[in-house]
Amino acid sequence: MSGDRPVPAPNGACLLAAGLSGLAGVALSAAAAHSAAANLLDPAARMLLFHAPAFLALALLVPAWGRGGAVRRVLALGAAALALGLLLFCGDLCARAWLGHRLFAFAAPLGGTLLMSGWLAILLAGVMRIAARPA
Repeated sequence: MSGDRPVPAPNGACLLAAGLSGLAGVALSAAAAHSAAANLLDPAARMLLFHAPAFLALALLVPAWGRGGAVRRVLALGAAALALGLLLFCGDLCARAWLGHRLFAFAAPLGGTLLMSGWLAILLAGVMRIAARPA
């Protein structure tokens, strides 16, 4: 079809986050099935597995709105907040399970706050996208 725009390449960082989240989620699920610390590992596994598809979607959405656009920047910020939030939240649960101590004080709550902030950024990008549509 003439006039069709080429589909932009997926965002590599989001694809990497999707793969790592999925891989770690499956590995932690297996570890939880054979561990006395399943009460800590299972929630970490679920959080990682729940967010892997979100990173796949963001891998396609972030580049779709071109370079430098406000919606793109907000989506990228949301993806970064999700990734850092997962690292802190799940990392803290795994540290408690395997090392017997936290990563640092309030690591899991900080990670959870970053996760909520990431989802809030995605919500904001949606509002911005709707508001930018011509009437």
